[in-house]
Amino acid sequence: MNISDQSKFDQAIARFDAFNALDPNFEEVAGESQPKELLYARRMTEMLKRYSAGASEALLLAARCQHIGRWKTPRSDYPMTKPGYHQWRNALKSFHADTARSILNELAYDVAVIDHVCALVKKELPRSNPEAQTLEDVIVLVFLEHYLAQFVATHSDYEQSKFVDILVKSLMKTSKEAHQFILSMTTLPAALAPLVKQLVTERF
Repeated sequence: MNISDQSKFDQAIARFDAFNALDPNFEEVAGESQPKELLYARRMTEMLKRYSAGASEALLLAARCQHIGRWKTPRSDYPMTKPGYHQWRNALKSFHADTARSILNELAYDVAVIDHVCALVKKELPRSNPEAQTLEDVIVLVFLEHYLAQFVATHSDYEQSKFVDILVKSLMKTSKEAHQFILSMTTLPAALAPLVKQLVTERF
């Protein structure tokens, strides 16, 4: 990691975390209830460091604020249609980026770093951009490791083929490097790891 100002970086992470600590939704981990988006942010950082040890300052910041304040823009505020879903997703991206920009501006962060963080969070950069792809990889890896089992449990009415289709679409967003990383993971849900690794091997 190449951090330009460690103190300023630490303050940014602390402010992101303080914002996410206000999440009224909780998830229990090892008997302890934690704000969901704070937990997600820490999982993103942990995965990024495992997956890409040399991540830049902007990428580290973008990973930490990827879902900042997500609960403030609920899905129910938008029509329960496909266009409504896309409106919601676009609103989330803008809110996350605007919130991050406000926090980083308060810390007098370098403008170029702020712009890059926001471009990553809003997914404005092409997939050919290495950092944009790395962030997408990490998002999917965190989902597979921490949220896939929950997704399956809450969508038990899905047919196997529909679930496989959703999983394949997620894997399609990831790079060859991520595919290799997935094959080496020992932290995937035990009941689902064989299927995930089979799909990676057979389809990618």
